[in-house]
Amino acid sequence: MNILLVEDDTALALGVEYALKKEGFHIEVCKCLSEARNALRGEIDLILLDVMLPDGQGYDFCREVRVISDMPIIFMTALEDEGNVVLGLDIGGDDYITKPVRIGELISRINAVMRRRRAIEDSKLQKAGRKIVSGAIEVEPLKCKVFVDKKEVLLTPIEYKLLILLIENRNNILTRNTLLERLWDAEGNFVETNTLNVYIRRLREKIETDLNTVRYIETVRGIGYRWKEEVEDGGII
Repeated sequence: MNILLVEDDTALALGVEYALKKEGFHIEVCKCLSEARNALRGEIDLILLDVMLPDGQGYDFCREVRVISDMPIIFMTALEDEGNVVLGLDIGGDDYITKPVRIGELISRINAVMRRRRAIEDSKLQKAGRKIVSGAIEVEPLKCKVFVDKKEVLLTPIEYKLLILLIENRNNILTRNTLLERLWDAEGNFVETNTLNVYIRRLREKIETDLNTVRYIETVRGIGYRWKEEVEDGGII
């Protein structure tokens, strides 16, 4: 697997590179955003991204990547306050790990992110030729495309998986723990308590036409969430 490490701390970059290479990963190290942009022309499967870099912020680079790709991005930074964690996830990051980096944890997070990606790809193949319709929402699983009122909306891989989980369990309450386990491959110990709230809010903003009226994702206070809208023919047409 090809990993792009964007990190200007030479000592840290060398340590992470050495450790990940021992695990069989191929690592390309960039010390600034300009180098990282050039590296994107190659084969990259996942990005490890610092926030504070000599020529800009990793947040800006994440936004640039999300315009052209949904490849996994894990922020790796010393900025550990809640505001930065929420921002990193909100703009499309798949995970957020704070320094000092523990290599074992980092490897677990990388593996978890890639398992989620493979699960999504497998789901595409399994659902070939099927379409999910619920209210004004149409999902084309083979293409991982979502439309609201016939207009395509772009979802991150985790947002997409969350949407499918809720729809496939329509009218059933999914607890927060269940959702976290399904979304994060049982790596729940690594997830901040506000992570699921961020994804739910972000998904609602993309699919609800009126945020003051809950049509699709209902919050069941103290328990979890439920998909309210009916799904045509059990979700397959």
